Amino acid sequence: MIVRIDDPDDPRLAPYRAVRERDLVGREGLFVAEGRVVLEKAVVAMPDAIQSVLIAEHRMDALTGVLAGLPEATPVYAAAQAAMDAVVGFPIHRGILAIGRRPERDAAALLSGLPARALVVGLVGIANHDNMGGVFRNAAAFGADAVLLDDTCCDPLYRKAIRVSVGAALSTPFARVGDAAAMIGRLADAGFETVALSPAGETELRELRVAHRTAALFGAEGPGLPPEVLAQCRTVRIAMAGGFDSLNVATTSGIVLHALGAAATSAT
Repeated sequence: MIVRIDDPDDPRLAPYRAVRERDLVGREGLFVAEGRVVLEKAVVAMPDAIQSVLIAEHRMDALTGVLAGLPEATPVYAAAQAAMDAVVGFPIHRGILAIGRRPERDAAALLSGLPARALVVGLVGIANHDNMGGVFRNAAAFGADAVLLDDTCCDPLYRKAIRVSVGAALSTPFARVGDAAAMIGRLADAGFETVALSPAGETELRELRVAHRTAALFGAEGPGLPPEVLAQCRTVRIAMAGGFDSLNVATTSGIVLHALGAAATSAT
């Protein structure tokens, strides 16, 4: 349903007002998707969760195919670029925004619904939105079935995290699961073998034998995974040149998930 709006004070645009300020204070169960690629992912993954779309009118024709995937009743607001900039509070060059309702997932239900052969990413203490988005992007690229987050992780549906993930935060199922100990327990209950990444890991990644259900845990840069977490898991390291012992967590996740996916494929 396309609605043309010229007045930036139109009350129907209230959810889009002052986007950057609301990034900081929260959106009460909603998220913002920004840009064409992210909107495409959202329309495919969760069309019914999208409450509305706001598009600069000069971009409408190019988005006809994307918007066709939305439920007919979903409002699509077309505004002049100047009006859109006034609403969001800054020049939004992409000219494409959508408001969606956050999915609510129970970690136990998410894990129990995964296939017999599954790969899960577990994140502990990831506080940087760029890293969060990068991990989700890698999870989608290398076929991870789900992501679990402990309660100290930042929000994967923060606008920047979604953008960095190229929409993968909307298409890859995730759930929060309390602290790291609760995460490990949930994974064990669901039949997962959990491996923890650490520069001092006991097993080199190339030597790891992958179980049918495997979860890979990643911690924040600097502190890494807590000792009590490492003590409960098989620890894995990535071989590096002398003098280097760590990588950016998003880079680490890409290397590990690619290796685990390849190992699982060769084992079938």
